[in-house]
Amino acid sequence: MNVAHLKKLLEGVQRGQVPVGKALQELKHLPYEEIDCATIDHHRHLRQGAPETIFGAGKTAAQVISIMRRMQEKKNNILVTRLDREKVPPVKRAFHRSRYYPQSRVLTLVNHPVEITGKGTILVLCAGTSDIPVAEEAILTARMLGNRVDHLYDVGVAGIHRLMSRREQLMAASVLVVIAGMEGALPSVVAGLVDRPVIAVPTSVGYGSHFGGITALLAMLNSCASGVTVVNIDNGYGAAFAASQINKP
Repeated sequence: MNVAHLKKLLEGVQRGQVPVGKALQELKHLPYEEIDCATIDHHRHLRQGAPETIFGAGKTAAQVISIMRRMQEKKNNILVTRLDREKVPPVKRAFHRSRYYPQSRVLTLVNHPVEITGKGTILVLCAGTSDIPVAEEAILTARMLGNRVDHLYDVGVAGIHRLMSRREQLMAASVLVVIAGMEGALPSVVAGLVDRPVIAVPTSVGYGSHFGGITALLAMLNSCASGVTVVNIDNGYGAAFAASQINKP
């Protein structure tokens, strides 16, 4: 349940427009609701400013649909990450207004307009085109969390002039999410240019000695540039959530 809906419900009770019994029924499953496959944290929006996110990997389509139905009843906007393409058709049949982004495997359902609450712009950069799926996960997450988001794609260190020509855009951002595979050098370069928080995301893009993203992860953890925070491999969602918390007024 989001803050706006709870406020509207309580004001309705106060004015006598909403029966107390109806209000109690809506609040019955606060703070959480147990269903067959999950225990849904309906209180999270009130506690953290964002509803629970559904991690689609490992869940069946039926399980995702069950969780989404309960969240929709609470008037929440819904974000599903890592939802494989074969699970999408039944979910779309159950929720016609949902939108699936195949490149990032993200599905969204907007039940009420997303209010922009971030104080500035989150800029998502990725080093190469192969990193775009992770970047898109970060962009969609940050937007669903109420942020203005801009992006720069394919500005890696192999052609550093592409990045340097966008320095004004870098400096205009409140927080930067920098995504890179291979040797993971881009976050260090960006952090050396700006006075804003940089959240680095290593990706599992690269050749054999890249070790599925471990090389980029270790490079980012060992960055000599100050102010670099690192999340796990391919974790665009986690980076966007952290950036959103930093971007709060």
